[in-house]
Amino acid sequence: MSPTNKKKLKQLRIKLDKLDNELLKIIKKRSLLVNEVLKVKVHKKEIIDQPRIKFILNKIKKKSIQSKIDPKITNRIWKNMIWSFIDYEKRNFKKK
Repeated sequence: MSPTNKKKLKQLRIKLDKLDNELLKIIKKRSLLVNEVLKVKVHKKEIIDQPRIKFILNKIKKKSIQSKIDPKITNRIWKNMIWSFIDYEKRNFKKK
C-alpha cells in the first residue's frame, strides 16, 4: 500500500471509530427503552413477538432500499440486534 493510501486509510478508520462511538450512544438509548418495554411485559412468553419482528425487518428492508443501502446488510444487523435484545430481555425478566 502506498504512503498516500495508508494515510487515507488511517483517516477513514478515525471516521469509522467516531461513528462507532455514536452507534454505542444510540445502542445505549435503545437499551434504556428496552428496559422500559421489559417492565411492561407480564409474562416471559411476551418477549418474542414474531409479528413485530417481521414488521420491523420489512420496514428496515424498505427503508434500506429507499436509502440505497444494501438490504442484506441491514437485515443482518437488525436480526442480530433484535435477537441480542431478546436474549437481554430473557436474562433480565423478573416476573413469573
